Amino acid sequence: MKVEIDQKVDQKRRTLMRSGAGMVAAASAPAALLHTAASAGDKQAAADPWQRARDIEQKFATPLKFRDQDFVITAFGAKPCQLAKVNATIRYTEKADVPSPVRGSPDAYPAITAAIAACNKAGGGRVVIPKGDWYVAGPIVLRSNVHVYLAAGAHVYFSANPADFAKYGDIDCGANGKLSISRWQGNDVLNYSPLVYAYGQTNIALTGEDWTSVLNGQGGVPFENGEGCWWDWKGRHNKGSVQTEIAVNERNPKSMREVAPNLPAHEREMIEATRQSFRADVRYLPALSEAGVPVAKRVFGVGHFLRPSMIEFIGCTDVLMQGYMVTATPFWQHHPVNCRNVHIRKVRMESQGPNSDGFDPEACDTVFVEHCEFNAGDDCIAIKAGRNRDIEFGPTRNVLVQDCVMNSGHGGMTLGSEMAGGIEHVYAQRLEFRNKYWQTSGLNTAIRMKTNMNRGGFLRHFYVRDCTLPNGVATIGRTYSQLPGTRLPAVPHTTAGGVITIDCDYTPVDESVRIRPPEVSDVHISNLRVNDVQTPIGKHSCFQAFVILGPVAGTYNGPAGKATLPLDNITITNCDFGTPRNAEQPWFAYNVKNLVLKDVKIGGKLVNQKIDA
Repeated sequence: MKVEIDQKVDQKRRTLMRSGAGMVAAASAPAALLHTAASAGDKQAAADPWQRARDIEQKFATPLKFRDQDFVITAFGAKPCQLAKVNATIRYTEKADVPSPVRGSPDAYPAITAAIAACNKAGGGRVVIPKGDWYVAGPIVLRSNVHVYLAAGAHVYFSANPADFAKYGDIDCGANGKLSISRWQGNDVLNYSPLVYAYGQTNIALTGEDWTSVLNGQGGVPFENGEGCWWDWKGRHNKGSVQTEIAVNERNPKSMREVAPNLPAHEREMIEATRQSFRADVRYLPALSEAGVPVAKRVFGVGHFLRPSMIEFIGCTDVLMQGYMVTATPFWQHHPVNCRNVHIRKVRMESQGPNSDGFDPEACDTVFVEHCEFNAGDDCIAIKAGRNRDIEFGPTRNVLVQDCVMNSGHGGMTLGSEMAGGIEHVYAQRLEFRNKYWQTSGLNTAIRMKTNMNRGGFLRHFYVRDCTLPNGVATIGRTYSQLPGTRLPAVPHTTAGGVITIDCDYTPVDESVRIRPPEVSDVHISNLRVNDVQTPIGKHSCFQAFVILGPVAGTYNGPAGKATLPLDNITITNCDFGTPRNAEQPWFAYNVKNLVLKDVKIGGKLVNQKIDA
């Protein structure tokens, strides 16, 4: 069985590498060539940094094309389901009665799968999910030249049964199920299939008529066997009776020697020294990456507790997501990995569960996000690029985000934290960080960059302009625990409270391996307008205007001689931050040079200042 898994995974990944040769070549190119390419990009950015953004938008001016033939799922035997109210978690510990398919509902999975197969075989077309309620006990897997379309009033309810997403994968892992190659928080893995999935496909689309076209992950609905729900696996809601991804999983070995016998003792000891046991699934997967264990041996699925993403496309080219609503997702809402030419527009993202990031492009090239609305249980947008040693797909680059609304979440426009492969050339404009629910579940920070000595990577050429914050951000500052011995001039409130946050010491106590100092430069933010809200102690817009925390050298524990570089070339121009609650220290800066404030208002006072801290 293990030999078969190795062969199948290697075959699929080799095929993917060949199909994405351009991105892989960039990831493995000699440093001199990458430097030359970066220099050319630097020159263009200096001349007109927003020209690249216009080029990205123009790339999507011509819509994707599909054959003019419909494959309606009812023609393949799909039947709608009946609904009944069930008591489900809707946000953190909050519960309410929500509609869910009744037990024994007809399963539309076979019909949808057959329609997609027929559409692909015919050379492409449109698979139509009509108006109605549809119970789907398995993943919707897209194929090349297939457009899956939800009509107005079509509501897909994915089953609340993890086993249904370990039945149909390409990799038979025995008792762990038939699994899919996935990526979980930056690490490659064999796991439960994402609820909507594609691997190595070209010219694919997932669309809806409007926001009554709904994909429902039922993340807070009790499992069909009665043992908790997807969100309980995070460990945030349960009372200890349900196994979680942060608890020790006895199926994981007691020592890394069992899976990486040739790993030097000091490296093994460092990996195993996590604050939470390395045997917890959430720690064990990155431990496997750090130890260099191949993907074929990273078998999770049944018996493990890593929740699947809602929509995940890996190694795909020419991807459109448009016009639907996604809700109650088990984990991240949208996660394209190693994809080219990704367009997401007019999508509403409504999921208040743990880790319910809205849109997380990872190791992708050329991404356009427009006219989307976010109400997320974590970051609204979080651009990523691999973690630990999983950087084979290279950086994320050439991303444009515009004309979107962020209602709630940890961060609005976020880069990181999994960014070991690097992030460059990201543009965001005309965003409304609405913070609609500021009184109950507000936006922690609007513009957020986060990494640490483990996640490393580079972040450069990030441009933001013309954004509004009508209800500010969190007005109570929050921070992460720091490693013993850390010496900082003050407590950095990087978790919540800053309109702009650059955090190069993100969750430091959670990382036992800290050998990759990050590099951050060329961040330029202009024309932000931040309003105050009436809090019990006065009108405020935030806790601090900005929190700029560069790498903390003392947290590094790798080989001697590696430089810890300060943040460099950061400008904040023509911005009004309203009235920070922390009037005595309206900003925080550490290990940064060439931080320039120009025509900036904070608490009604004009600031023009260069900061080297």
